[in-house]
Amino acid sequence: MALPSSASLAAPPNSGGTASPAPDFPARKRRAARDSMLAAAAMTLLKLAAGVFSGSLGVLSDAAHSGLDLAGAALTFFSVRVSDKPADEDHTYGHGKIENLSAFAEAGLMGVSCAWIVFEALRRIFGRGVELRHPAWPAAVLLCSIAVDLWRSRRLRAVANSTGSPALATDASHFASDIWASLAVLAGLGFTWMGAHFGIGWLRYADPLAALVVSILIFRMTFRLGHEAVSVLTDEIPAETRRRVVREVEHLEGVLAVEQARVRRAGAGYFADLTLALPRRSTFEHTGGLVEAATAAVRRVLPQADVVIRTVPRESHAENVFDRVRAVAARNNVSVHDLSVQSHHGRLRVEQHVELDENLSLLAAHDFVTRLEAEIRRAAPEIDSILTHIESEPATIEQPEEIEQADRRIEQCLRAAAAEFPEIADVHQITVSRSAEHVYLTCHCTLPDDLNLNRVHGIMTALEDRFKLACPEVHRVTIHPEPATDNLR
Repeated sequence: MALPSSASLAAPPNSGGTASPAPDFPARKRRAARDSMLAAAAMTLLKLAAGVFSGSLGVLSDAAHSGLDLAGAALTFFSVRVSDKPADEDHTYGHGKIENLSAFAEAGLMGVSCAWIVFEALRRIFGRGVELRHPAWPAAVLLCSIAVDLWRSRRLRAVANSTGSPALATDASHFASDIWASLAVLAGLGFTWMGAHFGIGWLRYADPLAALVVSILIFRMTFRLGHEAVSVLTDEIPAETRRRVVREVEHLEGVLAVEQARVRRAGAGYFADLTLALPRRSTFEHTGGLVEAATAAVRRVLPQADVVIRTVPRESHAENVFDRVRAVAARNNVSVHDLSVQSHHGRLRVEQHVELDENLSLLAAHDFVTRLEAEIRRAAPEIDSILTHIESEPATIEQPEEIEQADRRIEQCLRAAAAEFPEIADVHQITVSRSAEHVYLTCHCTLPDDLNLNRVHGIMTALEDRFKLACPEVHRVTIHPEPATDNLR
């Protein structure tokens, strides 16, 4: 009743998905633990009666072993009931470690039992021996015990594999080893009977020697259970498990590095806490997608793990001047557009448009931009000068009224301006509206499919400039470019 072996910790089972455990898992674990406890109680009473009646130390030691099984099964039954409780205010990580605590307690009980058996065996070997009585009955009890241990170890193993319970897995291994202990005691009884029947004096030591064999098995299991329980209680995880988690996450596109990865286990569940370095130009939505992908990657190694991921922005090796300028703007929670960088005799000049709250005063906006430019120079020392065009960021929802009878002159001016650009196939869906004293125009413009965006933007800007020369009363023009292929659908 502790964690599985270190090998199983290093390579947790891969369920192939992240679905929640089946709702009947807690009930199955409780039923298996209850049946195991009842079987342990029955076998302990039978072995104790047989040992006292026959005087066999081997049978008494096996009865003590079964008594530990009973205590361990009771602890398992209690722990699986408590460990499946959801997290609460006092136990924010859940109650999974109750199973590991019960395993530690069982290891302590087994150690006490081992010491008593060794003491009594040595006393009988070097002191006055005890003559066995009626060996046939304890032999029958031991055969029954072997059959019961075989049944419950197989059942517990099946339930442990399907539910991931370390307590049930440990009990299954424990009861499987009990079979060998019972066989050793059975052999001791047989040799002792042969010594008494055929007059072979030295075979009278077979029974206490069998008890010593059982004590060695108990000690071996005690050491393993205690080590595994302490390992989990102190949050020890095999290094290979952590390396597998890190490798899986580092392979995700967009993750620069895994700066920290911590993994701990409680009961059948894992907790993973990772810090990922992402490109600082990443948007919130992109970062959210990477976090979801990283969580899925961790659960491919540790199914059902509770994963917490923290992201930190980092400068990537592929960043250029444009990326660094945008990163500084994003850090200051402003957006830049129409960003251009020019090189004059090896000296870089940056021009940018920055949108600020329309309610800011000019002095406050200028002070903010001055600090922004200084920060950009620190991030990109190769920049010699920066010119920032300050724009107001709209914060008011407008309610324009569409002009029913659009001014024919405005539409004619737009079509005439568009005709001056051979790349423009047509303009359509022209809408003219008015809000307060301002007039707005929107339209769609068809262009060749293979025209690059830089050229598209240049044409749209030039079209807007030429149109406004003819219609200066139009306050704002919004042009939506469309590829020719899409316009034919």
